[in-house]
Amino acid sequence: MTLEMFSLAGSVAVVTGGSRGIGEAIAVAMADAGAAVVPVARSEDALGTTVDRIHDAGGEAVACVGDVTDEADIERVFDTAEREFGPVDTLVNNAGTNPFFGDATDLDTETWEHIMDVNATGTFRCTREFATRVTDRDGEGSVTNIGSVGSVVGLPSQAPYTASKHAIAGMTKTLAADWAPDVRVNCLAPGYVITEFTEGVRGNDEIREELLDGIPASRFAEPEEIAGTAVYLASDAAGYVTGEVHVVDGGLAAI
Repeated sequence: MTLEMFSLAGSVAVVTGGSRGIGEAIAVAMADAGAAVVPVARSEDALGTTVDRIHDAGGEAVACVGDVTDEADIERVFDTAEREFGPVDTLVNNAGTNPFFGDATDLDTETWEHIMDVNATGTFRCTREFATRVTDRDGEGSVTNIGSVGSVVGLPSQAPYTASKHAIAGMTKTLAADWAPDVRVNCLAPGYVITEFTEGVRGNDEIREELLDGIPASRFAEPEEIAGTAVYLASDAAGYVTGEVHVVDGGLAAI
């Protein structure tokens, strides 16, 4: 194996939730690996930093506003990517939400449905659109669904989020089997990462220490530590990898 197998040169990648945190890190890393990248978020202003970082490093990127709960938006994202760079080779489904933390008896159905719609159904919508286009052009493609350590274990006080991430893991396995060998589908499951998304739990001294006590690595991850695995899963180095839930959690799920 050579390092060239990890290159994404000549490929086109769409990264949803690409304006901050893990999504921003993945978009930048894929551009560094040679891909032309289309980061997606609901606000164009929010995408500016991601695109600027890619351009400053000499990479190619075009921001695209889109909401994963809107099928018309999703179609437009892929139309934009194809118009700007050509057929999309890689899809990273990173867009997600987690507005609830507490006992499930205090959870209203509307919040449950919103979390499932963004995290699980949004991932499905984007993946279906991508796979349809890959099949129509008789090509090959790679999907990386961003799950969570909550895809493989239960996360206390996060019932809807955990359910949505388990759904992503199950969907990944089934679609990988259904669509092989044309489309590889994998799930990247991060543990706790230093982002705005986890700021609430990390900012609570009691919760933070409890979390760190359960992580053998004794720390939270940097977004770039997740991005490297995303590049690998999209590359030829992972050409025989499909249907996997790849956990990057500092050992949390191991104990």
